[in-house]
Amino acid sequence: MYFNDVHIAYYGIVMVVGLIVGQLVDWANKRLPEYKKVISKDILMEYKMNFKPNYLLMLLTAGIYITLVYTYGIKDTIIANLDLIKFLILTPMLLSVFVIDYRLQIIPNRLNLTIFEIGFIFAFLYGLSNVAITINMLLGMLAGGGIFLLITLLGALVYGKEAMGFGDVKLMGALGLFFGLSNIIIITLVSFLIGAILSIILLASKIKKSDEYIPFGPFIVLATFISMYVPFEQIKIALMQIFTLGMYHG
Repeated sequence: MYFNDVHIAYYGIVMVVGLIVGQLVDWANKRLPEYKKVISKDILMEYKMNFKPNYLLMLLTAGIYITLVYTYGIKDTIIANLDLIKFLILTPMLLSVFVIDYRLQIIPNRLNLTIFEIGFIFAFLYGLSNVAITINMLLGMLAGGGIFLLITLLGALVYGKEAMGFGDVKLMGALGLFFGLSNIIIITLVSFLIGAILSIILLASKIKKSDEYIPFGPFIVLATFISMYVPFEQIKIALMQIFTLGMYHG
């Protein structure tokens, strides 16, 4: 049996992998903020002693993995599957960013650095078939980090405090390596749109107070997942409709 030209067995495999990865994400979320190694020689003993299933993260990760396989399919060569592979690898790191930043208002440097390192690897792999893609990914890194750095510096200059943390700046630079120039700009716009809407909801419902810090990392993560699933042109048209109050007709 096939779904979107992918045999059902592959969905079963990625579901099991997703469940395992989801539990590992929960483990990483506890270790990274404490500056502890996620993987160490005594991990099995320590993990066994502290093991407690996080069914929400397990099911969420498995669901994302299954839908990514359905969206991108499985092709004949590794190069042709790079989009799927990079998003499967990026997903658990994005989930860690969401959870840690929401709980503690930080994005660990080790996490951002790992995203950077893996992004450079994929930039190199894409360059094996098309150097223009690698150049675009590097430009995405500069644009993603540069836009958020500018916002941070302007916030410090105008308001006397950071508009957002440097962890967000590093995260956007790292994500630029995964998405390239055009898509990282789209992610930036969508993240601010989501941030504005959810911030209003949080303040109106009194979940957050007006003087309380609202972490921006979760908004970036949500915008990134949207960019994974929705084609660039569709997002662009939707944003143009929103920002022009429906006057844009393509």
